[in-house]
Amino acid sequence: MKYRRLGRTGLKVSEISLGSWLTFGKTVDEEIATKTIHKAYELGINFFDSANVYERGEGERVLANALKEFPRESYVITTKAFWPMGDGPNDRGLSRKHIIEQVHASLKRMNLDYVDIFYCHRYDFETPVDETLRAIDDLIRQGKILYAGVSEWSAAQIQEAVTVADKYLLDKIVVNQPQYNMFHRDIEDEIIPVSEKNGISQVVFSPLAQGVLTGKYKGGNIPTGSRGANEQVNSWVKKIINDIVLTKIDRLEELAMELDITLPELALSWILRQHNVASTLVGASNPEQIEANAKGADIVLSFEALQRIEEILTI
Repeated sequence: MKYRRLGRTGLKVSEISLGSWLTFGKTVDEEIATKTIHKAYELGINFFDSANVYERGEGERVLANALKEFPRESYVITTKAFWPMGDGPNDRGLSRKHIIEQVHASLKRMNLDYVDIFYCHRYDFETPVDETLRAIDDLIRQGKILYAGVSEWSAAQIQEAVTVADKYLLDKIVVNQPQYNMFHRDIEDEIIPVSEKNGISQVVFSPLAQGVLTGKYKGGNIPTGSRGANEQVNSWVKKIINDIVLTKIDRLEELAMELDITLPELALSWILRQHNVASTLVGASNPEQIEANAKGADIVLSFEALQRIEEILTI
């Protein structure tokens, strides 16, 4: 496994990281989840992602419980807040009240003294950015959070956060967590440039387009039990799958065979060509899946291969 620095910090994270959305605490039995997390650790993955909203904290609990047998300093664990965690008017968003209460709740569920990274899970239009950043800054000073990040913020919102942090001398965000894959490249135009300028890395999710880039949905069929069959993913998968996408998948798979690698390995190594990407988050339902995905970090695509991929994607 190879490691990259996270933004302008000295923190090093594995190029492949393990996420827990739709898996741990829900569809995957805890015993299998623990074996999967242990396999990831064994492979050199030191970066594990969760959020308070993943099964109302159950995802956090399962992840942290599986990691507890390893030295705390040997892994990086994250959580997030924004989405509703209750029915009350203050049970969502990025207010000082909600952030501090949710960080404390997450630490209690995970039985940890601190989380390495705390993400603002979306932008909150109802809370001033300075209120949000000051609450996070206080938690960093208390040692309960080490680094601050955001998820799915626009380039303008990221720049706003940097400007506000400079104005009030607050800790700056060092990481953004956006969606990024061969069929979703929005961050290339504005988000990566503004992030590079401000010392912010990307830790990207959905690198395999919720399974589309594994080739499992050939012919437009969505197998029972696949990620695409999940109600939270199904409509998105159905929307992206069309004749053009399926043609691209076929050609990408042919290229992967020529390179003697798998389609997922091709997709993951393509993402890691971006120097601003510190890590790519993968999901895994069993140890075999994380072992297969981890191989994506071992591949460096040639300039010719990258050109051919670009030609296929611009069909």
